[in-house]
Amino acid sequence: MGKIRVGFGFDVHRLVEGRELWLGGIRLEHSMGLLGHSDADVLIHAICDALLGAANMRDIGYHFPDTGEEFHNIDSKILLRKTVELIGTKGYRVGNVDATVCTERPKLKPHIPAMQACLADVMGIDADDVSVKATTTEKLGFTGREEGISAYATVLIES
Repeated sequence: MGKIRVGFGFDVHRLVEGRELWLGGIRLEHSMGLLGHSDADVLIHAICDALLGAANMRDIGYHFPDTGEEFHNIDSKILLRKTVELIGTKGYRVGNVDATVCTERPKLKPHIPAMQACLADVMGIDADDVSVKATTTEKLGFTGREEGISAYATVLIES
């Protein structure tokens, strides 16, 4: 029997005008987008951190620093694919992902199946092994004031 490990990831980005909004690898229509060195997909970044943490391989900023010009405006799906390859160098593969996105708007419910399919495709796993949930913070805090979006992810990896 192989090794099983669990990881947890978290990310947050500020909402600003003049940027596209990318969540879970798909572009959403919204009046604002997330600010970041890459496309600022908080959901993918949280998943990357969870995968790297589970494999004891530090974090997303270590492997893909925001000082690196090669990562400027990069599609976060590329970062996720590279993260899966990185954990593969230690003999691990993704078992499943359970993630939550915190945002007041846009409402994510209609987009969750597309996010699951996209994320599963990038990670090379079945869409049934990718859970994406959405919640609000009931208008409390920076997400409640629609100043930013945060995401949490828990993953299981196995060798």
